[in-house]
Amino acid sequence: MLNKKIILGVTGSISAYKAAELIRLLKKRGADVQVVMTKSAKEFISPITLQALSGKPVLENMWEPTEGNGMEHINQSRKSDLILVVPASANFIAKLAQGLADDLLSNICLARNCPILIAPSMNKNMWENSSTQRNISLVTQDGVNISGPENGEQACGEEGMGRLINEKMLLLDINKSLNYPILKNKNILISCGATFEKIDDARAITNLSSGKMGLRIADEAYALGANVTIIYGQTEKLPPSGINCIYAPNHSLMNKYVKENAKNNDIFISVAAISDYIPKTISGKLKKGNNKFSLEFQQSSDILLETASEFNNLFCVGFSAESENIIKNAQAKLKNKNLDMIVANSINESMGQNSAEIYIIDKNEVIHIPKKGKEELASNILQHIYKLENKRGSTHEHIN
Repeated sequence: MLNKKIILGVTGSISAYKAAELIRLLKKRGADVQVVMTKSAKEFISPITLQALSGKPVLENMWEPTEGNGMEHINQSRKSDLILVVPASANFIAKLAQGLADDLLSNICLARNCPILIAPSMNKNMWENSSTQRNISLVTQDGVNISGPENGEQACGEEGMGRLINEKMLLLDINKSLNYPILKNKNILISCGATFEKIDDARAITNLSSGKMGLRIADEAYALGANVTIIYGQTEKLPPSGINCIYAPNHSLMNKYVKENAKNNDIFISVAAISDYIPKTISGKLKKGNNKFSLEFQQSSDILLETASEFNNLFCVGFSAESENIIKNAQAKLKNKNLDMIVANSINESMGQNSAEIYIIDKNEVIHIPKKGKEELASNILQHIYKLENKRGSTHEHIN
């Protein structure tokens, strides 16, 4: 969102107060935000609040031009990367559907030549009303992107569909609207997080993976237009609620869900830190006794290897966290598991961290990516997948 110019339209809904936090989040990500309010929105939140947060005077009245050519509805739409209406009331959605333009915000939307994203927010009965659903269908056909709404408790005390979409999912949809959809119509399966294996009924063994890299890749793939499925184990943060997510806390479930979903996907990115060895589970609880005790482990199956072998048309990407010989060990995994690409890194400098230094390795080259935040790395990884997957039919030189 860095240096992106966003018009934030605020309409008459009780959730208008959430626009204040949204402005803060957009500004934090480097966006230039211009707020445009409807008359009814001012009944729910003060323009001075939004002005203080955006750093710009709030626009509302198109009949009082203070400078320029008096055509603010044209001027604003021409210099913006995105028109964002949050919250979008039932009344405003009806205006969009019918092409009405009786205030500054509706004029800006009608005069636009940039993407528009709306986040509906209203009572569940208003949302479910056939008129509203018809209007949603019409604006979607007209190229308007929709974020939400979601199900939950509403300000009126009722519960149901119509609640403003959560911030995390809204930000993903904003990124999606700002990005060119290079992965549109691609189905991408991503595994992430740590698996968790029981020792007895009270104890378990796991690893230090936070799931950050996998979740960042999922976010970026969604923003680039892909249909994303996440199969996740133990993660520091939960995946976004608006993306298809499947919880798989152990090796057995991770194996089951990856295999079940692989056939419906074009790309599989295996970021999960899956247990290489599984303890022999003891029924009940191990009692404290001697100073030492031993656990028996058995080697688990290699999910990525089996998936790459079973689903030949699946573009498979692995991750290799190493403590030594990073490139050499990763290249061996690339060849032995018959992968299309692998991402290698130092385990000590990346696991659980917000940034990392990586090597993107395929059958032809090794690309070094200096230390960056994992959000940027996710973009680098997906751009390379896009390049390779598009020319997959060509002949590649194999590593000897």
